[in-house]
Amino acid sequence: MNKMNFRRLSLAALTAATLAIAGCATPFKADVARFQTQLPAPQGQSFIVEAGNPALAGGIEFGQYANLVAGELTRFGYRPAAPGERPDMVVRMGYDIDKGRERVRSTPGFGDPWYGGYGRGFYRPVVVTGRGGRRFVYGYRDPFLWGGFGPGFGYNDVESFTVYTSGLDLQISRASDGYRLFEGRAEAQSRDNNLQAIVPNLVEAMFTGFPGNSGEKVRITVAPPEKS
Repeated sequence: MNKMNFRRLSLAALTAATLAIAGCATPFKADVARFQTQLPAPQGQSFIVEAGNPALAGGIEFGQYANLVAGELTRFGYRPAAPGERPDMVVRMGYDIDKGRERVRSTPGFGDPWYGGYGRGFYRPVVVTGRGGRRFVYGYRDPFLWGGFGPGFGYNDVESFTVYTSGLDLQISRASDGYRLFEGRAEAQSRDNNLQAIVPNLVEAMFTGFPGNSGEKVRITVAPPEKS
């Protein structure tokens, strides 16, 4: 292949990659660790959702997130306790986000942002899940957060940005004696600290494959909303 054809091929590949990146939203990735002892198989057991942090109790924002958790548990076969009913289980939820920390990255050149650059092989498979179902993306890499196209692009930009770490904690206990049945934590890193967008994704990650294998930590990728 002569130099002119190679340059045309490189330009075409660059254009295609740029359009692909511009045309899709970035999936949300979370690391989820779950532990369980005797979480009962869902048979309509009742539950209530409480705030793990008393400062969040009664808040409108917490109530919205609690409804998401209740919806997921209902989808799995449990049910919200009726007013005045003594629940079978107490679900405590908490969420947090740090103040962020500065990071510096460089973009050393062009490669395939889906596979991490030419000649590097595949990244580990990640699970992509959405409200409409689940699919797999092999070797996905986020060029916007973790930086960098592969080698050969022709420039080396350096930028500073803030990364925020967020988390969702969930505990399920037996109401009769407080015995802990389930513990889980989902953590994620993002370029913004918008809890209204982050917490729903953390909830969805927590309940992907729920209740999971006790003691296992998994990487869950939540697909962005489909464009209408």
